[in-house]
Amino acid sequence: MVPFDFQPRTRVVFGQGTFERLGHLARDLGMRRVLLVADPGLVAAGYVTQAVRLLEAASIDADTFTEFGPNPDSNMAETGRQHAATFEPDSIVGLGGGSSLDCAKAINFLLSNGGTIADYRGYGKASEPLLPMIGVPTTAGTGSEAQSYAVISDAETHMKVACGDPSAAVKIAILDPNLTLTAPRHVTAMAGYDAIAHAVETTVTTRRTPMSDTFSHQAWHLLRDAFERVLLHPADIEARSAMLMGAHLAGAAIEQSMLGAAHACANPLTARYNLAHGLALALLLPHVVRWNGDIANARYATLLGSPRRRVRDEDAAEALARRLEDLAGTAGLSVTLRDSGVAEEALPDLAADAAKQWTGTFNPRPFDAAGALEIYRAAY
Repeated sequence: MVPFDFQPRTRVVFGQGTFERLGHLARDLGMRRVLLVADPGLVAAGYVTQAVRLLEAASIDADTFTEFGPNPDSNMAETGRQHAATFEPDSIVGLGGGSSLDCAKAINFLLSNGGTIADYRGYGKASEPLLPMIGVPTTAGTGSEAQSYAVISDAETHMKVACGDPSAAVKIAILDPNLTLTAPRHVTAMAGYDAIAHAVETTVTTRRTPMSDTFSHQAWHLLRDAFERVLLHPADIEARSAMLMGAHLAGAAIEQSMLGAAHACANPLTARYNLAHGLALALLLPHVVRWNGDIANARYATLLGSPRRRVRDEDAAEALARRLEDLAGTAGLSVTLRDSGVAEEALPDLAADAAKQWTGTFNPRPFDAAGALEIYRAAY
């Protein structure tokens, strides 16, 4: 067994209507001046106004920052820091999808410790504790509220940078499935496939532990069964609940297990072609599962079937890859790299970039530029 050190840092408050407890939970943490970080879509949906109302009803001053995009970068984080510096918050609330939560954490790094976001690449680079945070996801995807990392794009290279610190973990995660009901279908689909990829990749990494296995497997079973339901019946609150809880558990698995080649190959596609992260994973993950098959078949088999009737280990990778392709098809994410506008001659450069990604170092099959090129060609 891989040794591990598991320390829960986040209180999880789950259930319909729990968003209404935001003000009281913030008061429990001693928050008095809150920077609310939320993407512009949540302003239009009315959630930002609601959050400010809840905070102010608890006698908490609130200021909002919404000037960032779907893939927040280092410049956006610095803009957020400058905005926050004039308000001088004592705490932060991240409201939205992974972009909101990651941007909130990145602002927190800069506000609490100065410098640039590149200074915090890796883990444990913050010299001072970050401000206390509450995370409120409105999509079932990244599970960022369960992680002590912020993933931010470098504004110049567009490559993603992972910055982690124990104090970057949110103090409280509010998981209210009602907040996911207004997500457009394509957002639900891409965020949900991201969560599925997290459950699959964390199951086989070289850093997986008995603790991460618990999170990965439960996440997979929740997500696998709910993904198609929530796409076919968007108002199904039980399916929404399962997706939100599954995404959170998959995020908790990442904290212990990290990720693998699918994310390493997906990041350059987002950087170079602005391909949505969930779509990139839908294109790549089945091919990565097949590529890992000879080494990871037995691990993939643990995700399939039941204890009484499980797919044979030697067939597991192919069976799982086909299941993942079926899920992508249901979501309308079943396309090729060629159909996505990626030039075939660009594949070697993409592979070189993928080989530099940190997540690739945890893949069960040793991963390098040659391996990345094989995966890209299979997806092409």
